Amino acid sequence: MTYKFKDGIPIYLQIIDEMSISIASGKYAPGDKLPSVRDFAVQIGVNPNTLQRAFSEMERMEIVRSDRTNGRYVTDDEKVLSELKTKLANQYIEELVGRMRKLKISDKEILKMINKWLEEV
Repeated sequence: MTYKFKDGIPIYLQIIDEMSISIASGKYAPGDKLPSVRDFAVQIGVNPNTLQRAFSEMERMEIVRSDRTNGRYVTDDEKVLSELKTKLANQYIEELVGRMRKLKISDKEILKMINKWLEEV
């Protein structure tokens, strides 16, 4: 499996975004062990140093934790995971509303359109 990375955005940041989504959505459950840097780097087609940088940043963000002898694990901290999910959801909302506002759609109309869409799905 190779990720499709976008130009103009550092790859390690894109990895953080994709991993954050995977963790927030439950693809990686709390406490799950993550693949080793070497194995995962090969799997997604990046330099291990790039993946190491992404994992280190995710540790700093407390999304993952490191056990020096056993690898890295998704955090068990439900508060951190809840905040991650909320942060991602807010980013999506901001992007959606921003694009709709560029179309000169009022906030009231945006809400109406979203509610209608949700009812139809």
